[in-house]
Amino acid sequence: MTLITDAYREQNRALHASNEHYGTSGKAWAPEVRVLADWGRKAILDFGCGKATLARRLGPAYRVTSYDPCIEGLDATPEPHPVVVCGDVLEHVEPDCLDAVLAELRRVTQDIGLFVVHLTAARKTLPDGRNAHLIQQPAGWWAAALKAAGFTLDSEQAGEHEAVFVVRPASEG
Repeated sequence: MTLITDAYREQNRALHASNEHYGTSGKAWAPEVRVLADWGRKAILDFGCGKATLARRLGPAYRVTSYDPCIEGLDATPEPHPVVVCGDVLEHVEPDCLDAVLAELRRVTQDIGLFVVHLTAARKTLPDGRNAHLIQQPAGWWAAALKAAGFTLDSEQAGEHEAVFVVRPASEG
């Protein structure tokens, strides 16, 4: 299963290189992540980290692995972690790759995940002219997709523009 096509990876690399603000929203989730990571006791995977602003905001007291398939040096396949953050990422996934990305998130999430999804169009466009948010769906659609991928929802907060899901791997059997 493909997580991202080579052509789309290049589109994202170009946008990261040309726009200093693309891939910088991770720092916004630091307060929630501190609690989920038990104040630094649990290791964190920032899945789709962009410019790794979450790790910088949390600081050295937190063990954060930053992963992004579009950032050279951060693109190695990650190991499972107790806490997984996937903020402002899923709406950027190619629709044909979404099932594979959700399966990968399920593989790497050992205990709990914080998944933040924007529901509407982005203000940024890819170099080829497409809106940066390839998937624009309501919160209920995302909740169903997460459940179908093997997650249970601890909580869901949906606003007009974004939804915040706290998820856990569904128990087997």
